Amino acid sequence: MLELARVQKELQELTRDVKVSGITVKPNGDSLSHLIGTISGPIDTPYEGGSFLIDIVLPDQYPYEPPKMRFITKVWHPNISSQSGAICLDILKDHWSPALNMKTALLSLQALLSAPEPTDPQDAVVAQQYLQDYPTFLGTARYWTEAFAIVSTLGIEEKVQKLVEMGFTEALVRNTLEAVGGDENLALEKLCSS
Repeated sequence: MLELARVQKELQELTRDVKVSGITVKPNGDSLSHLIGTISGPIDTPYEGGSFLIDIVLPDQYPYEPPKMRFITKVWHPNISSQSGAICLDILKDHWSPALNMKTALLSLQALLSAPEPTDPQDAVVAQQYLQDYPTFLGTARYWTEAFAIVSTLGIEEKVQKLVEMGFTEALVRNTLEAVGGDENLALEKLCSS
């Protein structure tokens, strides 16, 4: 059974530490077993300036089993699937320990953005580009960060107008933007997939 007291304690700690870590975690709905985390792209990487959303599902055996995490925000990285957001990281699999928590897992994801492991890839195409044409990898990773991870500075009305011009109804656009916290890229992704 999921230890709700531990999860609540972790969420409180993350809230207190958000200015230092740049990491946030919030429930995705009413359940504490499904959360949305946010990490910022590390400085001096092609992910700098990006805000990356992470889907977090806590299994019933948490903290004795690792959280299941995947990137919601599209990212170009050898250890993250460019299609599904699946992550290849040892602490999310066989190197998990109950002494670890969501914060350490998210900090590890942030570190992974700084130090890819192309010889143990999740996305073979990205890993091949990283190893064979590093300048193109950097350009593609930066482009994906700008396209998918940098939150638009447009106001909500401008975002609504822009998405309505693409053929979606205003009510649907407003509801979708509200559901994704105003993130225009995520709203467009949700609108196109429904």
